[in-house]
Amino acid sequence: MLSSPEPNDMEAWVQAAYSNSLQVQIAKANLDLSGKEVERSRFAHYPTIDAVGTANYLNQNNSQLGYGQALTTLAIGVQLNLPIYQGGALSSKVREAIANKSKSEEDFENARRTVAQNVRQSFLAVNTGLAEIEALKQAVASNRLSVDASKLGQEVGVRTQVDVLNAQQLLYSAQRDLARAYYAAILAQIRLKQAVGRLTPVDLDNVNRLLRPTP
Repeated sequence: MLSSPEPNDMEAWVQAAYSNSLQVQIAKANLDLSGKEVERSRFAHYPTIDAVGTANYLNQNNSQLGYGQALTTLAIGVQLNLPIYQGGALSSKVREAIANKSKSEEDFENARRTVAQNVRQSFLAVNTGLAEIEALKQAVASNRLSVDASKLGQEVGVRTQVDVLNAQQLLYSAQRDLARAYYAAILAQIRLKQAVGRLTPVDLDNVNRLLRPTP
């Protein structure tokens, strides 16, 4: 059954979209990655010190004397790596990483704005659609009564067949508009839940039941 969004607070849905939207999460992950790439590029200028170690094992056999000798050599130390000047290549990589981060920041903000706009539009469409559905239900009921009255009037001679056909046309138009309103509200509800990452198979099953023709 169609119902108002819960909670019925537009900005609460926007905040939920900021946290759960797949589009926003992907943009945020790209932004974090670009920030780490800037740090990595800057650290490429710095000297590094590594701990190094080696172990050698040598087994020597003296066939003449009839004995062998095993020799193990261990070495532990530190190694200083100092990047040499590369004609501005390192600086260029840093600038490129910073530019990529700036683009990622723009993409992240664009993703947030797009998601917020979609959520607000879908939220309003759901509530507007529900109000329209109620109004069209009344219009259908009223036009159905008008058809019955026209048929009764035709039987007693105060209405013509044209009057009946006109009343039926108005009823069919109201029923068509009601079906369209249902479809728009259902679609808006799906889009709203999808935007905040809350669309589930249960929601789709409910939609299938709503779209199933009434016997």
